[in-house]
Amino acid sequence: MTGAATAQPVVPEPILTAEELRLSFGPTRALDGVDIEIGAGEVVALLGPSGSGKSTLLHCLAGILRPDSGRVRYRGAALDELSEEALGRLRRAEFGFVFQFGSLVPELTAVENVALPLRLGGARRRPAEDQARQWLDRLGVADVAGKHPGEMSGGQGQRVAVARALVAGPRVVFADEPTGALDTFNGELVMEELMGAVRAEGTSVVLVTHEMRVAAYADRVVGLCDGAVLAPAGI
Repeated sequence: MTGAATAQPVVPEPILTAEELRLSFGPTRALDGVDIEIGAGEVVALLGPSGSGKSTLLHCLAGILRPDSGRVRYRGAALDELSEEALGRLRRAEFGFVFQFGSLVPELTAVENVALPLRLGGARRRPAEDQARQWLDRLGVADVAGKHPGEMSGGQGQRVAVARALVAGPRVVFADEPTGALDTFNGELVMEELMGAVRAEGTSVVLVTHEMRVAAYADRVVGLCDGAVLAPAGI
């Protein structure tokens, strides 16, 4: 008698794929034939030591860097076939970004920083700032809406950066060492807020980290070393 079939995990439909990516900076091979898929609504952590190619891969997936060879596809469209203008529109409309040091505009208040992606997309100031305030409240930093980045703590600034990354409703968020400049407590707080928001929105995330405790928030971990994928592992 045949036993019951083992249930197979549901694999999300890919939204972002890379095939045989290679990229060198002078004599240094930063990416060496990388293949990867990011599913719709999936959180994937790129884990590895400094110099392993994590951030370079993230920048290629986001269309910030063009690989020497290989191809990145977003929803089936090849990024290398898009003009710089079209890539810029894609990044504004479909992608969100969180970097290690937040990269907030120092001359703008928190609410102005968060509203910036909407304003760049053509939204009027008042509705853009109203939406920005909603996201600041959702991320627990409504009280810093009128403050400039220099007046915020590191944890507050990074949560403002998360709000800015999510305000325009991106399909993919690229998070490059989002807790790298924070202590453990604030790092955990930022990750909890980020993961809670993207799970609620069904947003895909590419998360770069060298810390296993941060990678543990992901659905799947892809290890990198010397520009090559070691092995994916589910968490």
